[in-house]
Formats: sequence, C-alpha cells, structure tokens
Amino acid sequence: MNKKKILIVDDEKDVLFILEKELPTRGYSVIAADNGKDAMVLAKTKHPDLIILDLEMPDTYGGDVTRMLSEDPETKDLPVMFLTGMFPKEEEGKGGRMVAGHVLFAKPYDIEELVTAIRDLLQAEKTLVE
Repeated sequence: MNKKKILIVDDEKDVLFILEKELPTRGYSVIAADNGKDAMVLAKTKHPDLIILDLEMPDTYGGDVTRMLSEDPETKDLPVMFLTGMFPKEEEGKGGRMVAGHVLFAKPYDIEELVTAIRDLLQAEKTLVE
C-alpha cells in the first residue's frame, strides 16, 4: 500500500516538527516547506495527495498560494486544508471549520481531530476519483 503524501507548509518550525513526527506514525509520508514559494515548487514536483497550509506566512498569504494552485492545471485538483492562528480556537468547532470549501483548523490544533479530518478528506477525494 502506498502512503499518502502530505505537503505541510508553515513558517512555524514547531508546527512542521510536530506534524513531521506525528503523521508518519499514522501512515502518511510528509514533505515540508516553510514558505509559499517552496510550496508551489513542491506541489508541482512531489505531487502530494493533500496540502496542509498555514494562512499567515511572511512571504505569501496562504489564500494566495491556494489560488495559484487552483489556477495551475498540474495542481488545480489538490485538496488544501488550512492551519491558522487567525481566529480563536473556540470559534472552530469539532473537526475544523469549513471556509471557502476548505477545512480550516485553528492553532493550536488537536492532533487527533486533525488526523481524522485528513483521513476523511483523503477518503472523500478517493471517492470522487472512483
């Protein structure tokens, strides 16, 4: 069975460290970037199954990265999930919050809820392809 590849994009090193440690123990392969420019390159060259993207990064707003991905024929179908500190955790609700068709998790996030949302999103994408 091939592991699903997840591209994690976040300028916070601790977020990258934790997800790079936790997700492989749950059967996922992880690719990491700390900025939007590298995320675009990695999305095109590594072909991840899912992108977990911070909204607020110094070089590029995560929403702009998502827009650029959706405009490129090579990456337009990649599912994107957001992690952000832009709104309070108490506004999120269990399992994340839907914003513009994307699942959004507030930081700090619950790893078990995040992993469940990843699994559900990848399963939904698999169902769409079949």
